[in-house]
Amino acid sequence: MTRLEIKGARVVDPATRRDAKGSIYVADGVIVALDKAPDGFRPDETIDAQGLVACPGLVDLSARLREPGFEYRATLESELRAAAAGGVTTLACPPDTDPPLDEPGLVEMLTRRAASLDLARVHPLGALTVGLKGERLAEMAELAEAGCVGFFQGSAALPDPATLLQAMRYASTFGFTVWLRAQDAHLANGGVAHDGEVATRLGLHAIPVMAETVALRTIIELMAATGARVHIARLSSAAGVAVVAQAKAQGAPLSCDVGVHHLHLCDRDIGDFDAQCNLSPPLRDPADRDRLRKALAEGVIDAACSDHTPVDDDAKQVPFAEAEPGATGLELLLPLTLQWGKETGLKLAETLAAVTIRPAKVLGVPVGSLQAGAAADICIFDPSRAWVVQPSALASQGKNTPFQGLELTGRVVRTILGGRTVHTG
Repeated sequence: MTRLEIKGARVVDPATRRDAKGSIYVADGVIVALDKAPDGFRPDETIDAQGLVACPGLVDLSARLREPGFEYRATLESELRAAAAGGVTTLACPPDTDPPLDEPGLVEMLTRRAASLDLARVHPLGALTVGLKGERLAEMAELAEAGCVGFFQGSAALPDPATLLQAMRYASTFGFTVWLRAQDAHLANGGVAHDGEVATRLGLHAIPVMAETVALRTIIELMAATGARVHIARLSSAAGVAVVAQAKAQGAPLSCDVGVHHLHLCDRDIGDFDAQCNLSPPLRDPADRDRLRKALAEGVIDAACSDHTPVDDDAKQVPFAEAEPGATGLELLLPLTLQWGKETGLKLAETLAAVTIRPAKVLGVPVGSLQAGAAADICIFDPSRAWVVQPSALASQGKNTPFQGLELTGRVVRTILGGRTVHTG
């Protein structure tokens, strides 16, 4: 395999809190040394990274790849190319495909396809219940053997707490992590926007914050009863943060993430029915957004994710309430995270931790670090390069983004996966 020298970069490794200029040496797909070349090392390629940042490849806890079943929205190849373009080298994909990832054969097919493309490390989340219907538990042990790192219902609701209790008991027995969206389906009741003045003014059916907090309290009660480990996907409110913080303080084996869009947008951004801002969970009050930003900085929220959801144009060019929720995010995760960190006053290593080592720990996979011996998954980016978000220029087949036309700062120059360059820009 190619021997690489990445020369003169600002090497930032949140796992070791390193932030210093230096060089990275790669051989056989692994980082073999930092700063000083090993004896006899002769690079096949030298990358001049003066003025650039080299950090671990980004780790994304939620990227819908749309295969199998939704290839008209996106393909595995298009979305993994988007991941590479965004500096994302490891990602978790939810099970809400068609058919859902509820059988080992489907999981193996997906991981085999992803491995053949070799653009990112793909870790599937298996369906918690068969067909995501909430009736029968999926065979978690078989799905785990096939490569699933956790079990999730996606956006599908469970019918009652008894089913969730059964799922947690099963998962706890095997040490599996249950991933859950904290939203009570009865309180959400088909809503499309935050229960506030914007929804009232626009006449949109609303989702109250208590839909999140009631669900969280139920989850935490059941965790206490079963000892199950749970990851909360896409926290959206200040009240939800308070519930999670209290549970963590009491020792609950609980982790959570926030969608990167929710760190920057609020319900006011819906404006006059902008369907690009129809997200799930909904964009909430500015005070909720501000608390999410602070909670991620404090570590109450473990990680930021792209919540990448490619949606075809036809599903967005309809009235707000009828639009399919979701936004493309893989290629925006880095610049939006950098902007959050800058506005929050964090050091670069602290900022990048939210999309590298911290989500890697949630997944339980050995990535997210630049230490010698680690896989050479590296994102090299220009921290000062400004660019305008133009959907047509995105690698993702999903062009749906509320940030269309806005200028962001921070651009991926090169993405390296296992010592191989998978993107240059």
